[in-house]
Amino acid sequence: MTKKAPKSGPLSPSCSGGSSRNLEVAVKSSEGARRSTRLRLQPLRKPKTSPKKKPVKVRSKMPKKPPTAFFFFLEDFRKQYQEENPEVKSMREIGKTCGEKWKTMTYEEKVKYYDIATEKREEFHRAMTEYTKRMESGGYDESETDSEYSE
Repeated sequence: MTKKAPKSGPLSPSCSGGSSRNLEVAVKSSEGARRSTRLRLQPLRKPKTSPKKKPVKVRSKMPKKPPTAFFFFLEDFRKQYQEENPEVKSMREIGKTCGEKWKTMTYEEKVKYYDIATEKREEFHRAMTEYTKRMESGGYDESETDSEYSE
C-alpha cells in the first residue's frame, strides 16, 4: 500500500498540471494604489511547433472538376424561377425550391442533366490525363502563372 501525497494549496504546481520548473510566477508591480497585484502563470518551455511546411503552389494549369448534374439543373432552374418570381432575390429561397424540385423529379427528367454532366466529366478526364502526362514530362513549369500582371 502506497501513501498518497497530501493535497497542496491553490498555487501548487500539481494544480496546473505541471511541475514547478515548468511555471514561472510573475508579479506585476503596482505603479499606483489603484492597481492590484496580479499573478500570471507562464510556461517556461516554448510550445512545440511543427516543422515549417513549404507553401502549396496552386497549379493554375490543372483542369477543374466539372459540376454535377444537379448544378446544371440549378443553372436552368434559376433562370426559369427568376422569370416566374422576380420578387424573390434570395439565393437561399431559390436553392431550397430547386432542391425540392430535384428530389421530386423522375429519373427520366434528370437524364438530360446526367448526360451533360457525363460529357463534361469525360472532357475533364481527358484534360487531366493530358495534364499529368505534361507534368511528368516537365511540360509545365510550376513557376508559370496565367496572371496578366507577371512580366
